[in-house]
Amino acid sequence: MREVSKKGAFWHWGNWMYKLRFIVLVFWVLLLAGSAIFAAKAPGLLKDNGFTPVGSESDNGIKLIQDHLQTSASVMNLVYESDQLDLTESKNQQVILDSLQELAKLPYVEHVEISKATRNPDARSGVESVDVMMNLHTDAALQHYPEIRSKITAPEGMQVYLTGGTAALYDMQEASKNDIVKAEMIGLPLALIVLLLVFGTIVGALLPLVVGLMSVTTTLGIVYFIAQNHSLSNFLPNLVTMLGLAVGIDYALFLTSRFREELRRQSTVREAVAMTCQTAGHSIFFSGIAVLIGLLGMLFIDLNFFQSLSVGGIIVVTISVIVGNTLLLALFAILGHKINSLRVIPSFLRRKKPSQFWNRVATVVMKRPIIFIVVIAGVLIYAMTPITQIKYNLPSTEVLPPSYDSRYGSDVMKQTYDMREVNGLRVAVQAQGNYWEEQTIAAVSKYMDDLKQTTDVRSVQSYLTAFEGRSPAEISAMLSQQPVRDKLEAEKLVKDKFILVAVTPESNPDDAATDTLVKKLRMINPDQLETTVTGSPVYRLDVIDRIQDKLVNVLLFVFGVTFVVLLFAFRSVLLPLKAVLMNVLSLGASLGIVVAVFQFGHLADLFQITSIGYVSAMLPVIIFCVVFGISMDYEVFLISRIQEEYESSWNNEQSTAEGLKKTGSLITSAAFILIVVVGSFIFTDIEIMKAMGLGLGLAVLIDATVVRVLLVPALMKLLGKANWWAPRWMRPSRQPDKAVK
Repeated sequence: MREVSKKGAFWHWGNWMYKLRFIVLVFWVLLLAGSAIFAAKAPGLLKDNGFTPVGSESDNGIKLIQDHLQTSASVMNLVYESDQLDLTESKNQQVILDSLQELAKLPYVEHVEISKATRNPDARSGVESVDVMMNLHTDAALQHYPEIRSKITAPEGMQVYLTGGTAALYDMQEASKNDIVKAEMIGLPLALIVLLLVFGTIVGALLPLVVGLMSVTTTLGIVYFIAQNHSLSNFLPNLVTMLGLAVGIDYALFLTSRFREELRRQSTVREAVAMTCQTAGHSIFFSGIAVLIGLLGMLFIDLNFFQSLSVGGIIVVTISVIVGNTLLLALFAILGHKINSLRVIPSFLRRKKPSQFWNRVATVVMKRPIIFIVVIAGVLIYAMTPITQIKYNLPSTEVLPPSYDSRYGSDVMKQTYDMREVNGLRVAVQAQGNYWEEQTIAAVSKYMDDLKQTTDVRSVQSYLTAFEGRSPAEISAMLSQQPVRDKLEAEKLVKDKFILVAVTPESNPDDAATDTLVKKLRMINPDQLETTVTGSPVYRLDVIDRIQDKLVNVLLFVFGVTFVVLLFAFRSVLLPLKAVLMNVLSLGASLGIVVAVFQFGHLADLFQITSIGYVSAMLPVIIFCVVFGISMDYEVFLISRIQEEYESSWNNEQSTAEGLKKTGSLITSAAFILIVVVGSFIFTDIEIMKAMGLGLGLAVLIDATVVRVLLVPALMKLLGKANWWAPRWMRPSRQPDKAVK
């Protein structure tokens, strides 16, 4: 993979970093100071969850309703609960409304009313909800949220919970900020302990943490400026923190370990820095490309959620590679042999000779390669089986734990009200004539009849519901009276040539039967009317369809580009193919376990997870795109070291054992640090980040232990010299040393 005997481009780059070491250090210190100021402000600018399928029928339908009927841009639900009072009684409802007089006086609050939604037969009488309609779009509503919250006080004997879109987004923002701090407080101390055990010195252990924190801070500073003009998902800071710490620390670990090794080999610090860059620096460069390929794959899906995570991930991984190949090399040059100072483990306790454990493992595996391949592949494939039963859904408040108001209030509303009606289907109807004209009335009436005859439709309502049993001519005559029209328009049912039709399905909003119904309704083409089907179930379906429609593109891109990059990196045809296939095994197994935990609830209590019977539709793509690249790291580091040995000995088995011996402990340590860092997100609040932490941690655990330690040596042995075959034009120009032969 690299020239270790010749001074290549990376050697010269390392040499330049040695010469410019103090200038590089000052540059990064100034950049860190500037970035830190803006990094702290970045999460507050991210006010979009990123789930909106912009340009879809559901999105267009919502915009049509808002534009024509002037419906409230934001709606907040206040859920009141009492153990002693019957909140359905009019006197208690009036007490609730009286307590909201200060809220109603706010200039952007349009209307405050007791919810008119149908209650479930078994609903508790101690629950009531209030709808607050506001003339504010999402960004403005979030800015005013603290003021809104301050105007809401629960009457005596009651508790109040704020839920709905605005409240959920605000809680997600707060949870995102808290999660970053919580993950760092858990992950960084544990990572430092592992680094101290690996290096045995305080200086050596602190350097990887510096790179990780530098990468995250610089990236969030850049995100602050991007967010000034572009809407970004509020999940972005969490991914940046997770990836930045994990990748940054891992890359710095490999560089630091290699530098200490080169200090023992080279005659000067300058030579050690240059050779570290030529070897480990070259490896993290290709490793970074492998991670970027996975992150770029998310751009194929036209959702702001994926595009935001992709942009944030690309920036933080790029910064991690740059920091590793600039700042860290400069610090190596400045510290020199002092990197081994401030020992925490006495010299007599440290191993003087390389451990033979990994050599023995490789030897044992290569004696029985077929047995190991069959057993390991069988176990990993079995771990994938839950994927066959995966159920997708689009979470809203479910991404938060019940301790948050918006999540708890949402749960109480689902128990109290008929969610088929609350989250029903809406059809935006545009007629050729005004809604009061006889021809329009006849067309809408026929369309409603067609809807009622559709399977799984429970009820259909529109402005004509109040005139049921009358002919179009009679209805038109009644609508000729201005007061009647004013009342219908005030109820946001009609306006000129625009009509709103509400369809309540027999099945629950999240059921597959409702998805089928949506597709049927979209196939109805009424005469003289233009219809757009929207509503929460349609919105969810459009998001899932948008993900699944591009899933094949994502897979082909990530697999194809990764293969090509590794083909040129390893100068081998089989090694990249093997790397991709093994990644699929480890990735599939980890995703299968994530489904078992989050959908089926296995071990949910252990991970402090509330199982809700489905997997977020975003998770498989995120886990695939993020984990695929990161788990490829270990393949790059291991195979590149094996190739170094092979280019010296030209002995496949010997180079495999030697490569595993020299990288086994390092890869295991790096994997353990990464597992600690990303695993700390399992104990945060946002469900998607929990799943990412679990999925990424499991994938790395499987990849760095079972796959790299056992499966790689077995396949290297089984394939023999075929591992290194490549077309003649790709082969290295040098030939095996005759003495070695």
